[in-house]
Amino acid sequence: MSMLGGLVLKRFSVRAALAALILLPVAAAGFTASAEPAGAGLRWRPCAPQSAGQCTTIPVPVDWADPGGAKFDLTIGRLPATEPWHRIGVLFVAPGGPGGSGIDSYILNPGFPIGDALRKRFDIVSWDQRGVSRSNEVRCSADLLARAQRPFPSGDKEYRELLAFNAELGADCRKHTGPVFDHIDTTSAVRDLDAIRNALGERKLSFYGASYGTQVGQQYAELFGDRVRAMTIDSNMDHSLRSGSRYIETTSEDLEGSFGEFADWCARTAGCALHGRDVRAVWDDLLAKAEAGKLTDPATGKPLDTEALRSELMGAMYRPATRWFGLGDRLAALAGTAAATPAQPAAADELGQNSYQGIWCEDWKWRVSGAAELRTYRDRAARLAPHTKLSPFWTDVTSCLGWPAKVNNPQHRLSIDDGPPILIAKARYDVATPYRWNLAVADQIDDSVLLEYDGIGHGQYYQSGCIRNHIERYLLTLRTPAPNTHCPAEYPTTRPATTQSLPAPTPKPTH
Repeated sequence: MSMLGGLVLKRFSVRAALAALILLPVAAAGFTASAEPAGAGLRWRPCAPQSAGQCTTIPVPVDWADPGGAKFDLTIGRLPATEPWHRIGVLFVAPGGPGGSGIDSYILNPGFPIGDALRKRFDIVSWDQRGVSRSNEVRCSADLLARAQRPFPSGDKEYRELLAFNAELGADCRKHTGPVFDHIDTTSAVRDLDAIRNALGERKLSFYGASYGTQVGQQYAELFGDRVRAMTIDSNMDHSLRSGSRYIETTSEDLEGSFGEFADWCARTAGCALHGRDVRAVWDDLLAKAEAGKLTDPATGKPLDTEALRSELMGAMYRPATRWFGLGDRLAALAGTAAATPAQPAAADELGQNSYQGIWCEDWKWRVSGAAELRTYRDRAARLAPHTKLSPFWTDVTSCLGWPAKVNNPQHRLSIDDGPPILIAKARYDVATPYRWNLAVADQIDDSVLLEYDGIGHGQYYQSGCIRNHIERYLLTLRTPAPNTHCPAEYPTTRPATTQSLPAPTPKPTH
């Protein structure tokens, strides 16, 4: 795009200004400088061979309602500030998901590059949330997981089978996971985060969370707002949504909007494999073939159903810069396929992880009367999204129907009384955390500042140099952007050195 050259110059000038800030006394940014990494009294070890990341564990209660009861080990990771003489403190980073490993995302594979301003001035600390990876992961029988629902339940029989399956799977997960299974809600995770803050000896925390990590940040600010120095929540969950219909409509609306942006980009980008074709018509034809069972994946020779096809589309909308060229290639290849071949059954006799569903269903309570009501949800979504029809996130509603765990942290509007201004970053369209959710969160947090990206994608810090500069400046200096600040869309114009292809089947994306 022609604006890229200007953006590069702008990014350079802003980063030069940030570099100059290093010379300012950090007390002006809300902290007294300390070269000592946080948690010096804990027993740290390398998280993995040849890794700069350091890991440790702290004991936390299985049930925070009984803090003196049974404990389990929560795993924490850190990357010490690369310029400790300019260290501000700790930046706590919450991963997405739910079920994403903070240690994998931000410590072993640093989400902030080594030369990044945040890496220089902060110890980057993340953790594996309870029920995730190294922190008592939710484990279930793999053969049951392989039977998880695929099609949208179309009638009463399928609806009853869905509830029975969810109950059976949940009981199996509880058996293989242990007592923590019933206490993996986000409120418990937030109390764990405060225990980490305390164990590291930090009076206040600075926080960055994207996607599901924003819900952790929102609820931390509710419970412990006076312990927050700075907070950026990027691509926001709206935990006040109580209507399953509205949940599915908003996610479907942003999938449609994102697809429209991709189609328009392809029309003006010569390197897109569908350039010169009606991308919307190509997609409509592919979806119709998938619905009729007549779409074959040329990479595998197996059928590609509507759920897998939409999941691939959705996954590409997370990162336009690296995935849109691959999506164009993929859709062009699919458009040349013929009749389907029989699917091969999956077989497994071992355990698999199911952190997403386990955590999700202790946070969200949905009231659905039956298959007929679900069909109205689907039909309303299709009217809002005439090309893409339905977001794969419809399963966020149906996967919890019949789930046996208690909803410990049901939906509610935020109530945040203490703390600093909270910076909220959002996109024009976002398939995982729709723009309407972000606006609702901004409305619920009185002292918040909305930073808007005029493009699409998920996790705006990673989509836009302009957004990144504003977030870094705020976390470093506590200075928020001016009201109504917008950053222009940044879409690719040439193929990246490594194009992320989209082999099928693609698992359903997460928040």
